[in-house]
Amino acid sequence: MAYRCPKCGMTVKSVVGIFSLTADAVTLKCPCGGSKMDIQYTKDKKVRLSVPCFLCPNPHTYTLSRSVFTGEGAVGITCPYSGVEICFIGDGDDVSRRIEESDRELRELLGDAGVGDLDKLNEGERTLTDPQVLEIVTYVIHELRDEGKLFCGCEDGGDYEVEIGDDSVTVRCKKCGRSATVPANSVTAAHAFLNADSLTLT
Repeated sequence: MAYRCPKCGMTVKSVVGIFSLTADAVTLKCPCGGSKMDIQYTKDKKVRLSVPCFLCPNPHTYTLSRSVFTGEGAVGITCPYSGVEICFIGDGDDVSRRIEESDRELRELLGDAGVGDLDKLNEGERTLTDPQVLEIVTYVIHELRDEGKLFCGCEDGGDYEVEIGDDSVTVRCKKCGRSATVPANSVTAAHAFLNADSLTLT
């Protein structure tokens, strides 16, 4: 999945495994701290997105079928007011190609409108966490949750969300606010976490 940060102009891209969609919520956050994209798997087996828009002052909300995340190629999600694609879902290479195409189209569009300073639109790409490392860490988090070995202090077991950072994965309880951050900056760190018996949020 990928989106463009309205604050710094970078493209934020991360792998979201299909099992990750069973979490209460997953958040992709730009390392600059200026934006985030929230992903939530609903009870009716759909996926709800809150996507930052670099053309509008507020994020846009979309509800998609889970099949969008399992199909071939890449899907682009557009701003409802401008028609410009602001989010991409699909295979990594296909998403990268769609981002490049979108950049060219946007530059042409803004160029025709007489906007000359477009440097911000091509400042690069931030890929959050190595895909293999992310898959290991998020898999273990979901396993611990399903086995009742994820603890926060809430008597009912808590309501957890997962935030994917540039070199870590944070688990947070939306009820009590307690959290735990798991390093995801190396395969070694991920495999060390693979042997975890439990995870306590503090």
